[in-house]
Amino acid sequence: MVVIGAGLGGPTGYAINPARDLGPRLAHALLPIRNKGGNDWAYSWVPIVGPLAGAVLAGLTAPILLVG
Repeated sequence: MVVIGAGLGGPTGYAINPARDLGPRLAHALLPIRNKGGNDWAYSWVPIVGPLAGAVLAGLTAPILLVG
């Protein structure tokens, strides 16, 4: 799993933590840095919505799977 994420996520790997991805993205957008690239806002929803949806799904399925 880690190898796939590091291989597909670029030089720093993939961001699955919203705090780890959104903070630097906002700082990059707001700071006046010369010759900076884009912020890739089209992808920015993935590290925010993905973990939240996964947490909701795990919270809903855990009681079903753990009852025994």
